[in-house]
Amino acid sequence: MYPTFKLLIIFTFISTIISCTKDNNSDINPAGNENAFPVYNQAYQENYEADKIADIISNAENAYVLLDPFIKGIHAYIPEIKKNNNQVAGYISIGTAENWRNDFNQLKPFIVANSWDQWPDEYFLKKITPQVIQIMKTRIDSMAKWGCEWVEFDNMDWVFDDDYRKEYGIEVTSKQGIDYFNILADYLHQKGMKAMAKNTVEGASNFDGVLYESYHKDKNWWDRAGTKRFLDAGKPVIINHYNETNCDKVYIDYMDYYNKSISYICEDANLKKYVHYNE
Repeated sequence: MYPTFKLLIIFTFISTIISCTKDNNSDINPAGNENAFPVYNQAYQENYEADKIADIISNAENAYVLLDPFIKGIHAYIPEIKKNNNQVAGYISIGTAENWRNDFNQLKPFIVANSWDQWPDEYFLKKITPQVIQIMKTRIDSMAKWGCEWVEFDNMDWVFDDDYRKEYGIEVTSKQGIDYFNILADYLHQKGMKAMAKNTVEGASNFDGVLYESYHKDKNWWDRAGTKRFLDAGKPVIINHYNETNCDKVYIDYMDYYNKSISYICEDANLKKYVHYNE
């Protein structure tokens, strides 16, 4: 056997090994069933960068597209994004007041004294009042006018953490929190919009779907039985997974645990951006 031919065989063998062990192997390309859809997220990220509007316009089709429409100029893109049969969701935090929002001063009388140590620009709501509910409804009115079909409720689970309640002086009980987010979900339904729960389905049976934030070292941490109930009811379940070196495997694991109706977006630690599935 000629030496050059031997080298070619060795090179091919090594290349095969690398290809087989490579993260996010294109030969695998996991995909859900007909109920799963692509997910894009311009509103938030954990470590790297959120999806850019230009990429969403170019690539998103038949997708759930989460926007923060209150960032200057973002809502103007909604009609163009919807042209590709995308469903646009608007992001709001209903459990915190963010100090960069235009309505922060309106919420200020109803928040705790100290900012959230994990997110220093946010303050938990201390109590729920008619004024707080009206501020959130005003946000929903704006999103309805701009053409959002969904609203995703961030921090709706702040009332379920007894340690936070003690540390920050939160007066809202779990029951009051559940009543509060269901009032807002009912208001969405009255306007012909859908409610996306986030990180919990406790008390949220009236919601139309749920998104969970999943982590490299903390997967499937949520109410699994509740998640299965949503899937059994035909409601969308989205997993937004962060900081992962093997996004494909995690998606496969989640589909194996639940079923192939799971929709999925993954923050790729190698690419340092979101990767998308079911496209």
